[in-house]
Amino acid sequence: MDKTTLTVLELICENSRNVAARVAEKLNVSRQAASARLSRLKKEGLIISKGSGRSTFYYLAELRGVSAEYQREGLEEDFVWRKQCVQFLANLPDNVRGIWHHGITEMVNNAIDHSNAETVLVTLRETALQTYCTVHDNGEGIFAKIQRALNLYDERESILELSKGKLTTDPANHSGEGIFFSSKMFDRFLIDSGSLSFVHLGNDVPDVLLSITNPVNGTSVTMILDNDSKRTTQEVFNTFALPDEFAFAKTIVPVKLAQHEGEKLVSRSQAKRLTRRFERFQIVILDFDGVGEIGQGFADEVFRVFAKSHPKLRMHPINTSPAVAKMIKRVTAEDGTQSD
Repeated sequence: MDKTTLTVLELICENSRNVAARVAEKLNVSRQAASARLSRLKKEGLIISKGSGRSTFYYLAELRGVSAEYQREGLEEDFVWRKQCVQFLANLPDNVRGIWHHGITEMVNNAIDHSNAETVLVTLRETALQTYCTVHDNGEGIFAKIQRALNLYDERESILELSKGKLTTDPANHSGEGIFFSSKMFDRFLIDSGSLSFVHLGNDVPDVLLSITNPVNGTSVTMILDNDSKRTTQEVFNTFALPDEFAFAKTIVPVKLAQHEGEKLVSRSQAKRLTRRFERFQIVILDFDGVGEIGQGFADEVFRVFAKSHPKLRMHPINTSPAVAKMIKRVTAEDGTQSD
């Protein structure tokens, strides 16, 4: 693939809107030349379009795909990998295949062991830049099950717990690390269940919670990875281990996930939900991106009360607004507690 074609495809992948104008600007060509190039890529089958004129949307075309449904009872994740995935992914680099091996087998295993579903549907699709995989089961639904198992207030808290890692409803047989590490390995990682969606859009972007208009029966996990990604499984594992250690010791928690729609983070009960299971880690990075302010009670509970009762745990707030940083400083200064 030539460099210009790659540039155009990357622009489409970033945003399907205003593609001709963005291509013209990026390549320093006329709008007409950009449109002609897009037409050629359509004829070559690399992209598709919807709409017309300035309302045209462009998307990467599916070059090939495969889908298979399995009966959950008696199913083994390695069987799915060998039967459906090995040949489909054979032309990808070793590190990319390694990520797919980890992600697909982990998600299929989760469906087998936790969903109580009748069937598991695995779909693989490839475009010129990326590969997609969706693992769907028709079981109870992951967020509903976590809410029930942990006796949470509502399903939204399930997503906050998932984002922390080390969460499992079957501790005797699972470490609770599968979803956490898998989500960090992929460029995009989505879990849709019921009316909620957990979305990971990259390790530089906080995880988000979305409401979806068409409820999903069971659980649907979608993983997306660039075909030429340089990421490795070991690199991701190392990110969340301490130097010279192999244990899963560090986690990053998007604080915004503790904030229900229409709420502000002001109460001690919200803080207690946020800090639930923090003691299982040695380092917790609290990402305040998207949180404009916090209340005194919330800040005091997290950074003074909880911190004093867990002196070996290090908590590091990042991406704090001036108001959040000021409140943290206020409560930690009261008794000399320090936060980075």
